[in-house]
Amino acid sequence: MKRRIAPIGAILLFSFLLTSFKPKHDYHVSVTQMQYNATSRTFEVSIRIFTDDLEKALSQSHSKQRFVIKDNDQNDRFVEEYIRKSFVLTDSQKKNTPIKYLGKEQEQDATWVYLEIPFQGALNGCKLLNVTLMETFDDQVNMTNVKFQSEKKTFLFKKGQTSHLL
Repeated sequence: MKRRIAPIGAILLFSFLLTSFKPKHDYHVSVTQMQYNATSRTFEVSIRIFTDDLEKALSQSHSKQRFVIKDNDQNDRFVEEYIRKSFVLTDSQKKNTPIKYLGKEQEQDATWVYLEIPFQGALNGCKLLNVTLMETFDDQVNMTNVKFQSEKKTFLFKKGQTSHLL
């Protein structure tokens, strides 16, 4: 009887270990809202990213240092640095527009990142790059909704299509 229990125990332990290391979600997606505020002449940007994905990306870009993202942590400078590299709006003169990092906020399994981008003129000739998390996940998709004056457009960013003309 003892011989049968040992293999069953090993199988149960192995099964538990396999299921405990599964990712928390089966898809890798971020959702970005970019809304133009005519009064302040800025794009108000909010990016919703799965927290565990953001933590993994930050860890990979900082020599495997472990990151835990939550409200009031000390990671804003790392998040800001990462977002500035992965989310870039280029104007019609092919110059990167400055981005003002406003902060981040925790929401269950996601982190919201807030930005402001000063903007004047028309969108013609402007280009948006959104490679957030693509170096970490091959199947990453970044959906970006842009509202400029009365126009609303949605763009999908993924491997092979990392930038769009607005």
